[in-house]
Amino acid sequence: MNSIWQQQYGNNGIADYLLVCLTVSFVWILRHSISNYFAGLLFRWLRHLLKKVERPLFNELVIGPLEKFVLVLVTVVMLYRLNFPPALNFPVYKFDTKELLNSLGTLLLISTFTSLIIRAIDFAAILLEQRAGQTPDHSDNQLIVFFKDFFKVLLITVSGLVVLRFAFGLNIGSLLTGLSILGAAIALALKESLENLIASFIIFFDKPFTTGDLVKVNAITGTVEKIGLRSTRIRTEQKTFVIVPNKQMVDSVLDNFSLRTQRRAELKLEFASSNTPYVIQEFVERARIILQREAVKQSSVLLSDLRLNRIVVEMEYYTAALPMAEFNVIREAVNLELLHAAHTLGLVWPTE
Repeated sequence: MNSIWQQQYGNNGIADYLLVCLTVSFVWILRHSISNYFAGLLFRWLRHLLKKVERPLFNELVIGPLEKFVLVLVTVVMLYRLNFPPALNFPVYKFDTKELLNSLGTLLLISTFTSLIIRAIDFAAILLEQRAGQTPDHSDNQLIVFFKDFFKVLLITVSGLVVLRFAFGLNIGSLLTGLSILGAAIALALKESLENLIASFIIFFDKPFTTGDLVKVNAITGTVEKIGLRSTRIRTEQKTFVIVPNKQMVDSVLDNFSLRTQRRAELKLEFASSNTPYVIQEFVERARIILQREAVKQSSVLLSDLRLNRIVVEMEYYTAALPMAEFNVIREAVNLELLHAAHTLGLVWPTE
């Protein structure tokens, strides 16, 4: 008489079902420990690259998707050991239930593995950002963000094709041929999006601006926060958030304030024509002395115009490319000293 473990149900013995259940349950209970062990092996293997990366950060990025992949892998492998019961194998559209379950298992394997690779891309980006952070050039950082998103899109596209080939048995060659024709039609429909994508490559390699630069384009002034595949995101001076297509960032006249070598200030003062030439000359000389300060790199003071009831004195000066707050402090100090000089000399201001 056969043992109870050898009794057949659905072309499989009870021992087979029990082995599958115990194995999957064992892996499910110990999935964190198993993933932590393999993550440790990988961390030690990459130790020479991970000198400045903390182990908790590595675990946070890797262990989660690794747990899912290990669990799905073991479950699929163990289920493949079982014979599919013929009574449950009935047609569904162009497939039968057995083929659908096989496709589902393949789909889960590919999707969890893709998720793991995406986390690996994130981890590689963190390593590169740490190295790029040691250099003063911010263009390295924006290239990392750009290519991180680019490789993710590429990986998801390839994973989708792999699913169609191995999960649903489609001919990728003929599919790509058909997609090339369809792609030409889509390219015409998405002409603007493709132009923005090409413009993003121009931005990253030509580097007219980088993340963190203060720019002005199409009457929009603000700080560049992110450069994406399709658009550039700018935080304006009013703290609003503006999204500008990359094509406009390339084709439009762009003023990058962060690349200026100096800041310029100008001032026009008008005095009444009743002031004597001596007093005006004395004020001009004092103004030139006031602008002879360490922060000012270049300056000029000019009695620029004589009108019927006005005497016009124009001044301009340049400082280093200081932050706006520091520049405003210098402007305020200069204005106060000029006002004090005009008051001391008794200059008369126009009444009209």
